[in-house]
Amino acid sequence: MEDTIKSVVDRDLCHGCGTCVSSCPLEIIEMTRDERRGIYVPQLDPALCNNCGVCLKVCPGHSVDFDQLNMYLFSQKPADNLLGFYTKCYSGYSADEDLRYGGASGGIVTTLLVAALEEGLIDGALVSRMSELNPLEPAPFIARTRDEIISAARSKYCPVPANIALREILNADGKYAVVGLPCHIHGIRKFEQINKKLADRIVLHIGIFCGYTYSFLATDYLLLRNGIDRQDVRAINYRGEGWPGMATIRLHSGRDVSIPYFETFNTVKLAFCPWRCFLCCDGSAELADISCGDAWLPEFAGDSAGTSVIVSRTAQGEDILQKFAEKGYIEIRDISPGLVLTSQPGFFFKKAHIRLFSWLTRARGKEVPEYKTELGKMNVGRFFHALLQAIGPLLASRRYLWRFIPVLNWINRFDTI
Repeated sequence: MEDTIKSVVDRDLCHGCGTCVSSCPLEIIEMTRDERRGIYVPQLDPALCNNCGVCLKVCPGHSVDFDQLNMYLFSQKPADNLLGFYTKCYSGYSADEDLRYGGASGGIVTTLLVAALEEGLIDGALVSRMSELNPLEPAPFIARTRDEIISAARSKYCPVPANIALREILNADGKYAVVGLPCHIHGIRKFEQINKKLADRIVLHIGIFCGYTYSFLATDYLLLRNGIDRQDVRAINYRGEGWPGMATIRLHSGRDVSIPYFETFNTVKLAFCPWRCFLCCDGSAELADISCGDAWLPEFAGDSAGTSVIVSRTAQGEDILQKFAEKGYIEIRDISPGLVLTSQPGFFFKKAHIRLFSWLTRARGKEVPEYKTELGKMNVGRFFHALLQAIGPLLASRRYLWRFIPVLNWINRFDTI
């Protein structure tokens, strides 16, 4: 099993992205939920496996050769190691007021997908929504209508094995867009390099900025803090209703519980990140055609409808942004790359803090992923913050220690460096 995804799982390097599930020629890999850690991991039946090695080749969990992929995609390495290779940078939002207000940060991703579908550029899009059967779990799928795309709007602050839906793209003719976090895009790009059919069918890659994601334990903790039994939950939206928005939990009784964004974020932000996420160095979705995230900038502080910062990286991505702006789907204006970085300090943290997290991982006798890229230098002033992040998963891993999480968050209030 050394040449299969099992070796990645055994070394605790799995992202839970789901790429291996779609790549397996025998279709014998499935994602299973690790209830103790609150994450997804793939499970492979060794008795049926022929050790072809495809699942390991496409896996971004154990390695990503950014240098090679940058040359493959952009024909050069990026000059800016925080932002990655880029063509232009923008701030922007959906021209559709309903989509803008209903999105996580201006509805830009949803509008790009709707416009691409209506303009005939794509036949469908790989997106994720919360499951109707289990409202606390995500359901990746291929959206083929405007309404289906809109049903997947807004962020999901839980593990999402989005790339399990790549199999449907392989099995159906047409052109497709994909939306994912950096780890999802890494897996897709690696898969495309060994599968020409997939590379031909995916014509648009939209990456979502990521400052680390959360395990399912974060949702459990959020429910606990608000006195909600998970069995009473009918639906959950982690964001929406303007910007920065709020989490809305709908109960079977018909009552809605709304939690402001910053209250939600500050409740779970340090404790519930899976350790593997700390070992990721990409916050800006460097390998996408277009990357998007919140415009955390002073000039947008009073913007209750939402605005995104947008990075175009390929000619295809730039052409789409310009075309859809001209046709009135989106509103965009040029901004400097420096403003993008100012709006997303997490880019620096991921490039630099990975050094500390890698050292701690090795100290525990564990392996770390192999990245071929330039990493940042650890900022001594942020060392304390990184240590707090490292303590969080230790508390989150045992429910009887959850009582100490508010103490951790209280300490973090004084970390202003």
